[in-house]
Amino acid sequence: MANLTVEQINEIRSKVMGAAAKVPGTLIGIGILLIILGMIGIAGQTLFSLVSVNVLGIFLFAGGVLQGIHAFQSAGWKSVRVQLLFAVLYMAGAIYVWAFPIPALEAITLWLAAIFFVTGFLRLISAFQHRHFAQWFWLALSAVISILMGVLIMNSFPSSSLWLPGLLIAIELLLQGWSLLFLGFAAKSLTK
Repeated sequence: MANLTVEQINEIRSKVMGAAAKVPGTLIGIGILLIILGMIGIAGQTLFSLVSVNVLGIFLFAGGVLQGIHAFQSAGWKSVRVQLLFAVLYMAGAIYVWAFPIPALEAITLWLAAIFFVTGFLRLISAFQHRHFAQWFWLALSAVISILMGVLIMNSFPSSSLWLPGLLIAIELLLQGWSLLFLGFAAKSLTK
């Protein structure tokens, strides 16, 4: 491998970073905002859970309205009735979520537990299929942790439904915020 000059390395980095290298300040700003939101979410997990379920209701309602508009604009299409049924179901789901946020959070929590169980078992199967590789242990460990997360959620259900969705969203915001912050700093170092 040939030795690269500093200019060549910076050119490669800027090509890899793409558009991110052009707006490092924006990435840093969004990263900081997401970190702040994540910290607020961790401090007030129950409030964050309730806000997130209301946002879900907004998305469901907007999806229902858009589905209905699409159905009315598709006159003559064979599945107009099906599209209208979807629109009504979306809007009914939104109204249910707004009217009964606690049962909606419970359903979301059960869904999260199911995801942890299913992904854990699938990773465990994959780990044993790849046990001839030295790194199969990490996949198996990840699988066991996912299954344990599902067990922990179910052991504290239904009380966990008040704080768990908010906590997971807050953690995701923190992780995304730190990622964007470091990406912004990396892009900023290229512009110097």
